Amino acid sequence: MHHFHYSGGRLFCEGVDLAEIASAVGTPCYVYSSATLVRHARVIADAFSGQDVLIAFSVKANGNLAVLATLAQEGCGADVVSGGELVRARRAGIPASKIVFSGVGKTAAEMDYALWEGIHQFNVESAAELRLLSQVASAKGKTAKIALRVNPDVAAGGHPNISTGKAGDKFGVPWAEAEALYAEAARLPCIEAVGVDVHIGSQIGDLVPMRAAFEKVVALALRLREQGHDIRRIDVGGGLGIPYKEGDAPPPPTAYAAMIADVTKGLGFELILEPGRVIAGNAGVMLTTALYEKQAPDRTFLIVDAGMNDLIRPALYGAHHDILPLAEPAAGQGRRTYDVVGPICESTDKFATAREMPEVKAGDRLAFMSAGAYGAVLSSSYNARYLVPEVLVDGDRYEIVRRRPTFDEMVGLEKVPDWLTMTA
Repeated sequence: MHHFHYSGGRLFCEGVDLAEIASAVGTPCYVYSSATLVRHARVIADAFSGQDVLIAFSVKANGNLAVLATLAQEGCGADVVSGGELVRARRAGIPASKIVFSGVGKTAAEMDYALWEGIHQFNVESAAELRLLSQVASAKGKTAKIALRVNPDVAAGGHPNISTGKAGDKFGVPWAEAEALYAEAARLPCIEAVGVDVHIGSQIGDLVPMRAAFEKVVALALRLREQGHDIRRIDVGGGLGIPYKEGDAPPPPTAYAAMIADVTKGLGFELILEPGRVIAGNAGVMLTTALYEKQAPDRTFLIVDAGMNDLIRPALYGAHHDILPLAEPAAGQGRRTYDVVGPICESTDKFATAREMPEVKAGDRLAFMSAGAYGAVLSSSYNARYLVPEVLVDGDRYEIVRRRPTFDEMVGLEKVPDWLTMTA
C-alpha cells in the first residue's frame, strides 16, 4: 500500500498535488511519502510483535537524512555498508546501539569509527576482514561484537545481479569454512562472536529459498553453541520483494515473520532484520516531464527529461516501474505504445520498451512509481547533469530535503592545474 492517488483528476502524494511540487522544484525530482514510510515500518514491526527483534533499515536503499530521521522516530535502527552511511544514520538520530555494519570492503578507518561510535554489531565477510578488525579493536582497546556472514549457497532474488547467496558470489564466508573461522574468532583478541548473519538476495518473491537458508543458518548457530560459542543473534538480512506492477504478489511481512518465528522458535535468538526496499520502495516516485516524441521505423520514442543517471534501475537490472501521468487520463483517452527513454548518451538510457500507456504530449508530467528504493541513492551527475533533488511530503505539506545543486557547486571540488592555460 502507498499514499499516491488520483483526486480531482490530479495525482497526489498524501495531501499534496504532485504537479505543484513539479512546478516548484522542477523535474526530474523524487518525492517521498512520510505516511507510507511510517506505515511500512509499522507493518513490519507489528508482524514481528512478540519476537526479540531489531529492525535495521538498509541505508543503501535510501540514505536521505529526512527518510532516515522519519524511520528513526519509528524506532528503526540501520544496516550500513560504509563509514559514510554510518555518519548518515547517526546524524539522522539513529542510536549507534541499533546499527549493524555490513559490506565486504570495510577499511581500518571505518572499523575504527564504528568502534568509537559503539555500534551493535559488525557483519564480517572474510577471514582477512576478521583479522584486521581484531587488530583495529586491539589498538583501540575495544571489543568488536561480530557475526560472520555465511554464504549458504542458496540462490534468490529478482535478478542475477541482486542474488547474493550463491557460492560464486563475492558476499559472505564460504559455508564449508564457517566453523573454522568461528574457532579462529574465539582465539583472536578483542573479538566477540555473538551471532550469525545471512543475506541471500533482493526483491525475493518466494519464501522457500529464504526458509532453506535460514534453516541452514540456525542449524549452524546451534552447532556453534555446542562448540562453546555464545551465539545469541541471528541476522536474517533483508530482501523481501515489493509489487512493482500489477500482478506482483510478494509474500506479506506477516508470512515472512511467521516463517522466521517457526524456524527460530524457542531457541532464544535475538533477530536482526535489514529491510530496505520493502519499507522505502513504494514510498517514493520520480517525477519527469515529457520533452519530445520521436518516430522511428519500428517504434515511437517518448523522450523525457529524466535519465539513467537519475534512475538507473531499468538500465542496471531491466527493472519495471509503472509510469503514471500526473493528470488523470480522461475516459476514452487514446493510448499509445512507447519506448520511454532519457537524454543520456547511452543506449541503455531506457525506462520502458514497447510500453502501452495513455497518449503523452510534450510538456506532460509523469511519475515513475515505486522509486523510493535504489533510486536517488544511486543517482549521479553523468553527462554533467544536475544531481536530482528529493522532496518529503507529510500530510498537506512538503519540504525539499535535498536541493538541486548549482553547476558551480558540482564542479567546486575540481581544479585546473596552474600549468594549464584556460581560454574562454
